[in-house]
Amino acid sequence: MSETEFITFGCRLNTYESEVMRDHAAKVGLKDAIVFNTCAVTAEATRQARQAIRRAHREKPNAKIIVTGCAAQTTPEMFAEMPEVSMVLGNEEKLQPQNWLPGANDRVRVNEIMSPRKNHLHMIDGLTERTRAFVQVQNGCDHRCTFCIIPFGRGNSRSVEIPAAVEQVRRLVSNGHAEVVLSGVDITSWGADLAGVPKLGALVSRILSQVPDLKRLRLSSIDSIETDPELMDVMAGEQRLMPHVHLSLQSGDNMILKRMKRRHAREDSIAFCRELRSRRPDMVFGADIIAGFPTETDEMFENSLRIIDECELTYLHVFPFSPRPETPAARMPQVDKAVIKERAQRLRAKGEAGLAAFLRSSVGATQRVLIETENAGRNEQFAQVRFTQSLSPGAIVTAHITGAQPTYVEARLSA
Repeated sequence: MSETEFITFGCRLNTYESEVMRDHAAKVGLKDAIVFNTCAVTAEATRQARQAIRRAHREKPNAKIIVTGCAAQTTPEMFAEMPEVSMVLGNEEKLQPQNWLPGANDRVRVNEIMSPRKNHLHMIDGLTERTRAFVQVQNGCDHRCTFCIIPFGRGNSRSVEIPAAVEQVRRLVSNGHAEVVLSGVDITSWGADLAGVPKLGALVSRILSQVPDLKRLRLSSIDSIETDPELMDVMAGEQRLMPHVHLSLQSGDNMILKRMKRRHAREDSIAFCRELRSRRPDMVFGADIIAGFPTETDEMFENSLRIIDECELTYLHVFPFSPRPETPAARMPQVDKAVIKERAQRLRAKGEAGLAAFLRSSVGATQRVLIETENAGRNEQFAQVRFTQSLSPGAIVTAHITGAQPTYVEARLSA
């Protein structure tokens, strides 16, 4: 009998939740099973999950296949109709230990995701085969961007209380994790549902002050328009909070942002990046950008291209627009698929050029690197660093950057 295999798609939240499920499965002795923790952010993500399920069944026809995650939550019937699938679990159900017990009768266990009002932090000791640990401090989203189906997969925004988050970080650090990433669906909305309505800056400050042995703290994708003054101060002045911010930008054109029902304008994003970089010069930015949103003209697309330079974006995640059923954007006038593909390629090319230039600029510098594999790791600005010698994963080393390739830098240990 083989151990349960977990295949995770999508966000850091799914990575964290796969560890919770792994723990539940191990405690009940689940064997010969493959768990697919799916993503629904794009139609392509769902297609890839279905393809992977079919492939896994061909390779291991006797394995029990369990499907969960956002795609399972939003379209459970799609997966239930697949003959390869043994069980479908919703996003709340997957985190409940009783649903992993053998002999449960319901093949499909997916309840209404909007009903949960609290976000319970499921304690884990670490992440399998990862030196960087994730802590889920928030789940769900109260906003309704016109392109997004995630609120229907994750529910309304729920926050983890500060003491529970601090205790989880302390637990991970005591088990050897040098770096922790705070994650969530809409992390900058953290605290809106808690007593006193605290802001994310308060949570970050408390973690850093109460877990002094934590060497590195990172934030997952943030919405800059919701950034509170205390968080700005911490990002600017606390060296243990890494100088890398990933923005939920989506577009560089104000009309498209309005049609997306985003809460920021292009000027807000540019001002945010300039202010934070003026206060912390080593700060780097990444961003999500959608190519070919409905009604996007050539001029609107050019605004998205320009904002890459105006915000000095280093890491770009480009999503070719794909309509999700039941979302308002699916009913808007669509951009031709060939145009979407071409725009996505141009965005990616510009992003790749920006990353390569940034990496070249670091040659000759001395940096601190968290080792993730025997010969590679990430520096404080999240750039990949590769070494010729073998090193110990989990260690933080001082490295001298000797060269640059398009997607990583080369280094040797400093004397």
